[in-house]
Amino acid sequence: MTQRRARIVAVTNQKGGVGKTTTALNLAAGLAELERRVLLVDIDPQGNATTGSGVELEDGQNTLCEVLLGECSVTEATVHVEAMGFDLVPANGDLTAAEVALMDEDDRATVLRAALANAASRYHHIIIDCPPSLSVLTLNALTAADSVLIPMQCEYYALEGLTALLSTIEQIQDSVNPELEIEGLVRTMFDVRNNLSGAVSRQLSEHFGDKLYATVIPRNVRVAEAPSYGQSVIHYDRESRGAVAYLGLAGEYLRRMGEAARGAPSSTPQDLAAESGSA
Repeated sequence: MTQRRARIVAVTNQKGGVGKTTTALNLAAGLAELERRVLLVDIDPQGNATTGSGVELEDGQNTLCEVLLGECSVTEATVHVEAMGFDLVPANGDLTAAEVALMDEDDRATVLRAALANAASRYHHIIIDCPPSLSVLTLNALTAADSVLIPMQCEYYALEGLTALLSTIEQIQDSVNPELEIEGLVRTMFDVRNNLSGAVSRQLSEHFGDKLYATVIPRNVRVAEAPSYGQSVIHYDRESRGAVAYLGLAGEYLRRMGEAARGAPSSTPQDLAAESGSA
């Protein structure tokens, strides 16, 4: 009997400020709400997914840095985030040291993939929050991943960044990870009152078709506030438009994989227009 393995998705965009960490964290929280076993891996030296999960690292605590340096296993670095129901491999600025060390390794692209291999059977989904750059850390994430989820802010410069990211993904497919797929694109910080948002959204739909998620994440103050409280927006204010949208994203993510996700809503631009006066 073949042992099941977690689906590994890298949440990435080479452009910063598009809601990448917010999407990774809230997708993990949403999947946990839908009773999936989830591991969130923070591979960004800024450690925003770690602090946004409410995890405060203690001196001597294992992080992803120690995992990549071969000093501990993924299991030994994992923290259970009780309040949100998922596991986390945390990160902080020390991860930069691992990044530098990996540059001299022949197998530098495959270290994370090897580290996750022993943990993958314990989860349904592994979500990797990548740094907003093409570094050896991002390379590790894309090599380990089955697919890439791309958060997109609907503005002109975001389209320019997308072209560069798609080129990077093609290079990864041609070299170290031929099985890598584009999971989809998610429109984030969507403002229905902005004509450019609508125009860019239509361009994405025309170009990417069903790779563009129907669920849209609105520009919402609750989404912006939640990380400062160490919570997902789903746990910070479950009734907010942002929380409803991220639960919808988790549900759509599962449906695209053929998994049932009853009770998970989906937000489209039309829904957001109808609800534009709510929190």
